[in-house]
Amino acid sequence: MDLEKIFPLLDEIKNEKIKNKVKKCYEIAMKRGKWDTMDEIPFTLSFPNAYSYSKHVNNVTSMAFAIGKLRNDVNMDILIAGALLHDVGKLMEYEKKDGKVVKSSIGKYIRHPAIGSALAMEVGLDNKIVNVIMAHSKEGELVERCNEAIIVHHCDFIDFEIARGRK
Repeated sequence: MDLEKIFPLLDEIKNEKIKNKVKKCYEIAMKRGKWDTMDEIPFTLSFPNAYSYSKHVNNVTSMAFAIGKLRNDVNMDILIAGALLHDVGKLMEYEKKDGKVVKSSIGKYIRHPAIGSALAMEVGLDNKIVNVIMAHSKEGELVERCNEAIIVHHCDFIDFEIARGRK
């Protein structure tokens, strides 16, 4: 799996250790979720005909990257890594069953922000990257968001709301 091709902004992460840990998260999630390709994964199960997981992650990461370049109070490596990984837990929250993507057995009990955060901690990513992953969704209402998490949270909801509203 060529993650640089799937997620072009991965190359913008300057710290090689962070970049390699982002790749490791995806490697683990793909294996545990039993996915062959990300093309078969919708970014949400909340509405029919959602576009692909990788398109959503690229949309969110591109928006976050553009905002981050305008600010001097964010760490771009943390921002990009967090944006790329914000939904990585969906690779385990979802599964393909009888030709359809549905909630997995773990996904029925644990949402993707918690799964993704656990993966990020497992590979040793910075706590702020874990914060971006955990706090990007409604779970983030319960914790303090770092600046990078605030950006990714809003970019995620922008992409979701526009996708949900399109006909």
